[in-house]
Amino acid sequence: MMTDRITATHLQRAAIVYVRQSSPEQVRNHAESTRIQIGLRDKAVAFGWHNPVTIVDDLGISAGGFAYRAGFQHMAAEVSLGHIGIILCFEASRLSRNSKDWAQLFEVCGHLDTLVADLDQVYDLALPDDRLILGVKGSVSEYELSLFRQRSQAAIVAKAQRGALTFTLPAGLSWTPDGQIELNPDRRVQQAIRMVLDKLSALGSVRQVLMWLRDERVSLPTLESERPRAITWRLPTYRMVLSMVRSPFYAGAYAFGRRESRTRVVDGRATRTSGHHKPMARWTALIRDHHPGYISWEQFERNQRLLEENTHMKGTMTRKAGRGGQCLLAGLLRCARCGRMLHVMYGRRGYARYECRQANRAEAAPRCIGFGARRPDETVSAEILAVAQGSALQAAIEAGDLAEQHHHDQHRALALELEQAHYQAALAARRYEAVDPDNRLVATELEARWNGALARVAELEDRLTAQGNVAPRFVHVDRDTLESLATDLRSVWDAPSSEMRLKQRIARLLIHEIIANTAEDPREIVLLIHWAGGRHSELRMPRPTAGDHRHRTSPDAEGVVRRMAGAWSDPDIAGSLNRLRLRTGAGNTWTPSRVNSLRQRLRLVDYDATRATPRLTLNQAADRLGVGSWVVRGLIRCGLLEATQVLPCAPWQIDPETLDTDAIRTAAKNVVRGRHRGPGSRIGDGHNLEIPGI
Repeated sequence: MMTDRITATHLQRAAIVYVRQSSPEQVRNHAESTRIQIGLRDKAVAFGWHNPVTIVDDLGISAGGFAYRAGFQHMAAEVSLGHIGIILCFEASRLSRNSKDWAQLFEVCGHLDTLVADLDQVYDLALPDDRLILGVKGSVSEYELSLFRQRSQAAIVAKAQRGALTFTLPAGLSWTPDGQIELNPDRRVQQAIRMVLDKLSALGSVRQVLMWLRDERVSLPTLESERPRAITWRLPTYRMVLSMVRSPFYAGAYAFGRRESRTRVVDGRATRTSGHHKPMARWTALIRDHHPGYISWEQFERNQRLLEENTHMKGTMTRKAGRGGQCLLAGLLRCARCGRMLHVMYGRRGYARYECRQANRAEAAPRCIGFGARRPDETVSAEILAVAQGSALQAAIEAGDLAEQHHHDQHRALALELEQAHYQAALAARRYEAVDPDNRLVATELEARWNGALARVAELEDRLTAQGNVAPRFVHVDRDTLESLATDLRSVWDAPSSEMRLKQRIARLLIHEIIANTAEDPREIVLLIHWAGGRHSELRMPRPTAGDHRHRTSPDAEGVVRRMAGAWSDPDIAGSLNRLRLRTGAGNTWTPSRVNSLRQRLRLVDYDATRATPRLTLNQAADRLGVGSWVVRGLIRCGLLEATQVLPCAPWQIDPETLDTDAIRTAAKNVVRGRHRGPGSRIGDGHNLEIPGI
């Protein structure tokens, strides 16, 4: 009898009915098994327990040992406290599928006199025979699970390696009745997927594609969770765009086993997590050219390399994609001493440097190299422009065509969305017309859906009209304009409207990487450029010294100030500098205050009128003689009047005593009267100056 082992001591304690299914699918599809397990309550009542406890917390949870089962842990705790008289389960495998859990539970049950019952028998684990029987059942259950897994996994792998295993495909692909993969027949779905994959090549990152789609309010197809084959449209998220770019199915390849599960110990328990990406070489199955795709396999591989380069926080040994900023060579420079990539460091006022400091951060080692970013960027820019000059015209034409194609794709996506909205409105109208008008409960709802569909049509028509009215600025660019831009790449490259991110992408198309080093004697920066075609070139440029920066005053301007300081006042020096068309380091014209600041920095003496030798300027001499300044200039050119200049365009210095002589006064009157015409004595009007170089 099954009740022979049940005593009054057991009946004084509680009875537990343990219910478990291994997965949520079993809970949904095998409801009869759940009903039978819960029906064990009736058997507990027949044994003599009045109110047995049913544990259903572990429905849909595997007992393989990796998942945390709250119901099992609660049951084991109650058994350990001696509160349980009997545990009822459908079979031993319901309790556990791993030896660790059931061995511990049976050990405690044997010590605390807790019975275990299934559909066939009641077991007293204090008896060796009963413990042996349950132990064998537990071992068989564990082996059975391992065997099932091994056989099913081997069958799945074999079928996948033939490309015959069917599973849910990404949006835009579907299975045919004979087990082949084909493109979704919906043209709107095809156009949306192609547009996303083409935009990645144009914009360079998944986030840029996402921002463009969001700005243009372009929806993307996705699969419904309740109906796996049904397509629904919604605004994209980062995960949606990334999954499209990473999926090899869009490149016509059949792939299986791209992700894996990993096990680690958390709080003393083995925990399994899934969804970890594996390298392509470790995929279970990969069959190229398996079905029609949206892009080629070569473009798919380029997209994966682009994604890898965009991961700036994963590794310091590979080159990185351009993400904008101030530095052209960010992510391209590799240290010649340690092999790591150089980082960009920004200082005050936008000052940027390239530095190799990863070893310093990780190992507290001395920094390898570091130098300012301006000169290397300018030097490499000149090399890039020299290389690209020959194909600039063709690249400009292709860029214009590509921009026009992107505008067409955007217009096409909106037109297809409008076409589908018209269909949805027509479908809603047919459903409304088919209902009995007297059935107002249904008719009112269908009428509201019809109105919503019509409002959606009106919204899309307005967007399409607005898009047609705004002509893209890049579509109507003629060939002559492109030729003029192609012959002057430097102006286009240096234009404020040219984005640094675009320049960085151009640099990465032409350059694989640059090996950077510094030399002390002579003090130089050495760059070894590895071009994409396999050619190499070396560039050397002087390293800047202290105070050597782009905004420093030019040596010509400093030379003028040095020669005129002390002899002329700051306003006179500023006037001479401006006449020579010299500018400050910041590109401004000279003022007395700026001259004074430079003179103080150069430690030059100030002008002192009390100690200076009396001298007259050209205008002062003319006023003293009572003639125009052109007359005095003519006398100087003729050699009749002695005058000196510190440098061309500086004020003339004339001795006032020479003006008081009769010869000079007579010569001045003769010039005014036009009587003095010596050889080479043509007197200018003072407006056309010949300014020799310094």
